[in-house]
Amino acid sequence: MSKGRLAGLVLLSLLVAAAVALGWGWNRFLVESLEFRESPIRFTVPVGANVRSVAQALREQGVDVHPTELWLWYKWRGHDGKLKAGTYELARPMTIDALLEKLVRGDVLVVSIRFIEGWTFRQMREVIDANPELEHETHGLDDAELMRRIGADEQRPEGLFFPDTYVFSPGTSDVEIYRRAYRALKRTLNEAWERRAVDLPYRSPYEALVLASIVEKETGLDEERSKVAAVFVNRLRRGMLLQSDPTTIYGLGERFDGNLRRRDLRADTEFNTYTRPGLPPTPIALPGRASIEAVMNPADIGALYFVSRGDGTSEFSSDLASHNRAVSRYQRGGR
Repeated sequence: MSKGRLAGLVLLSLLVAAAVALGWGWNRFLVESLEFRESPIRFTVPVGANVRSVAQALREQGVDVHPTELWLWYKWRGHDGKLKAGTYELARPMTIDALLEKLVRGDVLVVSIRFIEGWTFRQMREVIDANPELEHETHGLDDAELMRRIGADEQRPEGLFFPDTYVFSPGTSDVEIYRRAYRALKRTLNEAWERRAVDLPYRSPYEALVLASIVEKETGLDEERSKVAAVFVNRLRRGMLLQSDPTTIYGLGERFDGNLRRRDLRADTEFNTYTRPGLPPTPIALPGRASIEAVMNPADIGALYFVSRGDGTSEFSSDLASHNRAVSRYQRGGR
């Protein structure tokens, strides 16, 4: 066999081998699904991890990927330095290419937690403490220390967190959730304060927040919030007692058994607006955006009283005689 013919055969063999290797690589990296011991799994990429350590950790969790092959495809695809830290949910079917794409996109697993308008801080904290996806760094801290941890100036936390749905990655510190909700409340409150009506009887955004929390507990109807706010604004302007049941109930704390009695209205606490003039010292709940906006721009009405009609709406009155008739009609069956 001539040297030229031999060289040709060797070259052909190399080309065939290269084609086979390329085909195998194409199939392995882009077509063939990785084997999972169980699916789905959660997998965390630590900050600063390299692709080989990621592959080894995946193998330990039952994903059949070799550190060298993952590294080769990582280099080939130009992903060097692009791994994103975080917790991921991985499930079959998944190719090596799809795995790397997920890790370089930062397609991390996200979960959520929701805080409801009208909740107290105690209720909010119970929900945070019970969430298994959070890292609990505030467990056992008193309120003042918790507020210090999130960088707040206030020591009493009631009402200072914005009720909303917060999305986060598993393993996030609960401090971060408190901090985000606190900042969201401050931002919402300050923006509304800048758009407030003139001559309101509040000296600060915090005082407006206190009233917003009362409005939040007094009505669940968006269309009535500005009217309820107007009643309390009118009362504050006249120096009248606010006489809000929710503030009195809040002041009773665990003593409240679900039935507000006359003796409860006479039981003096710093939150009893039947016995003490002006606003209570702190909010009584988490006010939502609608209640905050309502107290910044209350309805232009002269009402001083309101009573529930029993269907979720309220009857508003500008004088006591009209109010008493409304109470008789809607709460005493006309008696």
